[in-house]
Amino acid sequence: MFGWEFPPYNSGGLGVACLGLTKALSELGLEVLFVMPKKLDVQTPWARMIFADVEGVSVRAVDSALKPYVTSRGYGRREGSVYGNNLLAEVRRYAALGGEIAREEQFDVIYAHDWLSFGAGIAAKRATGHPLIVHVHATEFDRCGGALGINPEVYEMEKEGMEAADVIIAVSELTKNIITREYGIPAEKVRVVYNGIDETTAPKGSGALPRLRVLKASGYRLVLFLGRVTLQKGPDYFLRAAKRVIERNPHVLFILSGAGDMDDQVMHLAAELGIGGHVFFTGFLGGADRHEVYAAADLFVMPSVSEPFGITALEAMRQGTPVLMSKQSGVSEVVRHALKVDFWDVDEMANKILSVVGYAGLRQALAENAAQEAELLTWTQAAQKVGGIVHELVR
Repeated sequence: MFGWEFPPYNSGGLGVACLGLTKALSELGLEVLFVMPKKLDVQTPWARMIFADVEGVSVRAVDSALKPYVTSRGYGRREGSVYGNNLLAEVRRYAALGGEIAREEQFDVIYAHDWLSFGAGIAAKRATGHPLIVHVHATEFDRCGGALGINPEVYEMEKEGMEAADVIIAVSELTKNIITREYGIPAEKVRVVYNGIDETTAPKGSGALPRLRVLKASGYRLVLFLGRVTLQKGPDYFLRAAKRVIERNPHVLFILSGAGDMDDQVMHLAAELGIGGHVFFTGFLGGADRHEVYAAADLFVMPSVSEPFGITALEAMRQGTPVLMSKQSGVSEVVRHALKVDFWDVDEMANKILSVVGYAGLRQALAENAAQEAELLTWTQAAQKVGGIVHELVR
């Protein structure tokens, strides 16, 4: 299995999915050799977590030109490196080593996560002739919020990986439709396997962030956005809805948690809308802080323009936090106990926010039902489907 990130060295849901899926596959009896594009000290807590907690999964790392990262902005070249100094160069270097790694290992099926790893998977297939599964967690059309502005190099890498694959796994019907429509892939080649959540990948708490509890004790309601601050995730729609909410209920505060290329833009937007005093920009939150901000929120809002799945919605639901999600998300296909809205309809988004923060009965019903539903959406379910595909290819 070729991956790109693994918690806690991850910038989003891709690494979380790799952790949840590999652990669940190992519990079903599949042996996973997980290949990483960068070499990390095995004595770190991260490496101990991989080797100690993910039983049955061994990890191989290839020395990398890039430093380990924690956020989407964390890539940086190591001093004295002679390898690639940007993301595309690093992807190509990783791909060039895929065949070499494959020839040295014993395995039955090759599995590549997202375009970052597709090249390595293709090289491994060419070197060994073993079948290839590619797992599409997001497409370039998702990341750019539509057809305009896609990176043609990334698109070609995605397309090449999909065409070379024996089976494509998509994280939702939404993603499957994009694959067939925009990449010309036959529908019968694409299988949908939804993401999940369980104790392995759910954020853990520690009682941190006491200031949020003080605010709630003062009578404020807290509405949370948590994700990469990019066009795809819709943070600007979140702020425009916030403006409408604050006009009708000034005792609502908004938390915008994450980092991305729209950081400066959304801060300026909050100022232009005159709501800067009601919005907290936390930057990237992970670990216990991530757990606590979910727990403190009265409502989690995921206003994504195009969300292949949306693991953050399950993280919030599992903690009993009510969720308002974009209809343009994969998770909306499988979740019933959440409010849903078109990402562009900021008036309706504001109305639903006001309803949840204003009515305790609605808030409680959403919270209880969400927590129960999240318990049923597990990585074991996902692994069972993936395991079935693996056994088909081996036969």
